[in-house]
Formats: sequence, C-alpha cells, structure tokens
Amino acid sequence: MMKWMYLAATAAVGLACAFTTHSNTPTPPKRTGHQPKQSSQGELVKRGQYLVTIMGCADCHAPKKMTPKGPAPDMDRFLSGYNSDIPLGTYDKDLVKTGQWVLFNGQNTAFIGPWGVSFAANLTPDETGIGNWSLEQFNKAMRQGKFRGVDNSRPLLPPMPWPNYTAMTDADMRAVFTYLKSLKPVSNPVPAAIPPAP
Repeated sequence: MMKWMYLAATAAVGLACAFTTHSNTPTPPKRTGHQPKQSSQGELVKRGQYLVTIMGCADCHAPKKMTPKGPAPDMDRFLSGYNSDIPLGTYDKDLVKTGQWVLFNGQNTAFIGPWGVSFAANLTPDETGIGNWSLEQFNKAMRQGKFRGVDNSRPLLPPMPWPNYTAMTDADMRAVFTYLKSLKPVSNPVPAAIPPAP
C-alpha cells in the first residue's frame, strides 16, 4: 500500500510540474542585472570613421591634392570644406539658370546650379566648423536638412544628400559626430551660399 501511495504522490508532483512548466503563461525573462554595453569613446570614433568613409563625406567636404593617382583628399585640411583662400572664379551664369547643367569646382567643394552657389561645410571641430555644435544640432542638420542644425534656418543646399541620412540609427549618428569632433581642427570660414542670379 505504501508503495502505491508513494507512486501516486510522485505522479501528482510530476503532473503539477508538467502543468506549470507547459502552461500558456509565458515565463518572465530572467533579470541579470546587466545593462546594454555602452560603446567606448574609441569604439565610437572607429565606427564614425568607418561611416564617414563609406558615406563619401570626403568627396565633397575635403579639399583635394593632385597625386600620381589623381586628386585625393588633402589630409592637412581633411573635411574642412571649401577652401576659403581660393577664389571661386568665373562661370557662365546662363548655363546653370536652365537647370540643365550643374558645375563643380576643381576641388569638388563648390557647386553651382539653379539653387545658386553652395559650398561644402567645414566639418572639423574648429569654431569655423562644427566646434560649437551639439549632437542635437548635428542630428537636425543631418535628418532635417537645417543649416547649422538650427530651427528656422535655410535648408541645406544641393548636392548635400541629407535625405539619405534620415533613417540613420541614433548610435551611428552619435558615432559620426564623435569621429568628426575627434579630427584636427582646421580654421576655415566657408563663405555663405550665393543665391541664384536673377
């Protein structure tokens, strides 16, 4: 008799365990006490450098030097934008009025089209660049196309492809900003955009 009672009790405990284990109630996640890993400053800079490279920022924002392989970014002025020491030069205003032509200067840092003349911005952490900018300003410029990341400012002009960056993750935006802030500051006050000729 004791043997049967023991077997019945064991079966009852087993059924109870099976019922609670396989019920439709989801098991709450275990609390481990760990927070998501925060990227270090070095990791942010490295990620930002990678993103700036594949996004092609230097194509327009870095003055160029002629090398045996053709024009290449001038690393002494890297990402400092249109070189304000070099005059823009003359161009045929009638050619660009129609919208059939867009002109780029030889440094690929000034752009002329129906919008007027736009100049690649200084992205270095100098006060003539983004040195005084906050991440919020940078985010607004990149996601909303606001000049200097300021509300009620003019839109960023072509060929700046800011609509391409609207879906960038917050983490990647922070990485790009952190990398730019880590660059050598270059004093270069880029000229104001020139409106289209009447």
